[in-house]
Amino acid sequence: MSLLDRHLVFLNALRDAGLPVSLAEGLDAVAGISAIGWSSRDTVREVYAATLVKKQSQRRTFDSLFDLYFPRMIGEGTAIAGPVDAAVKDGPEALAAMQDALVEALLADDVEALRGLAVEAIARFGAMPGRGPGLSGWSSYTALRRLSVEEVRLRLVEGLRRRGWGEEEAQQAGSRRTGAYTAMVESDARRRIAEEKGPQRIAQIAVPPSLERLDFLRLRRADLDDLRREVYPLARRLATRLAREQRSRRRGPVDMRRTIRSSIASGGVPLDTHHRAKRPHRPDLVILCDVSGSVANFASFTLLLVFALQEVFSKVRAFTFVDTVHEVTPYLRSGGDLAETMTVLVEQSAHAALMGRTNYGRAFRTFAQQYADALAPTSTLLILGDARNNFSDLHLDSLREMAERARHSWWLNPEVRTQWDTGDSEAARYGALVPMVECRNLAQLAEFVRELA
Repeated sequence: MSLLDRHLVFLNALRDAGLPVSLAEGLDAVAGISAIGWSSRDTVREVYAATLVKKQSQRRTFDSLFDLYFPRMIGEGTAIAGPVDAAVKDGPEALAAMQDALVEALLADDVEALRGLAVEAIARFGAMPGRGPGLSGWSSYTALRRLSVEEVRLRLVEGLRRRGWGEEEAQQAGSRRTGAYTAMVESDARRRIAEEKGPQRIAQIAVPPSLERLDFLRLRRADLDDLRREVYPLARRLATRLAREQRSRRRGPVDMRRTIRSSIASGGVPLDTHHRAKRPHRPDLVILCDVSGSVANFASFTLLLVFALQEVFSKVRAFTFVDTVHEVTPYLRSGGDLAETMTVLVEQSAHAALMGRTNYGRAFRTFAQQYADALAPTSTLLILGDARNNFSDLHLDSLREMAERARHSWWLNPEVRTQWDTGDSEAARYGALVPMVECRNLAQLAEFVRELA
């Protein structure tokens, strides 16, 4: 494969992962690399990043794909400088020597030494020979488990304390450095697998998509922190955009009678249009969120998005449920602290469970009986959940009554559409009453909010 071919497939992989890379930006990358040459891999990486990456949240995905298509090395790369005897590839002695070398490199925060030790870890302890067709011969999980990374982290924290670091500072540094080393090991495993199976296949399977494309239902702890940092800026940008669009739509439809009458004096040239007065309309928003464990992340992020979009709506009322309904409107106050809001909403979700199992039917019946006054002809009803009712009574009459009382009704489902109506999912029957929309990530959520307002 030529460098041009490698460049083109790399750009396609970035697009597939959710990074919006245009043809012009690809040409800018080529021009930049032509100016600096290919002598330094790190410089080439930064040129690509400067021309193709638009947000810091996209950098992790970019780096993972760059390492696949432009690897640091090819092949084993097993020999490193240090106390690990190259003649003893595995066994207790090799493990102990590797742990000692790793602790020393982490204490010194020596990035180059850590990269070498990551390569060594996979070569010595991550090989899985003799696996069946289609299975990888390398495993970062196996290597990290055998190295006992948590034990290494504790030794690192103790070493930092002996050097005069405070407890909290040492714990934070220990977690950060061992986390970075873990990422290096995972990257080298992907590199080796890509040599076996091709980078395109590994890019589709092992490289996480950009933050906007991350599936709400498959978030890791590290992803949660990144997404929380993204939600509020996203909401503010949406609020500004929506306010601008509303101002641009203030004029009503053309009043043909007034337009024709006013044009008679000039024979219709020029023609000045006249418009009917348009009655301002800022909808009320009523949100009903399933906060059971399977969809809690999705509900939390959507609530926080609405929290920052309150100025677009005249009034917002929010309710959470597992099998009974609890109002959380007071916690969505405008100007409140985002982190505090998240904490309170998580705590309040405990009040939304009576029997402990998701029951949409009971929640709809309770809402229709106790909170029917929340819905009015100006209201937009928004239901958030996966429509999995644990084979309980659906209470379709209650949902129909709720939808009839509202001006508009929508249901956001965080499950992929192909999983609707499987198992205990009642997506079709509920969707017949309230239009159901797939909403699995921030990109889809942002698009829906633009349509909603």
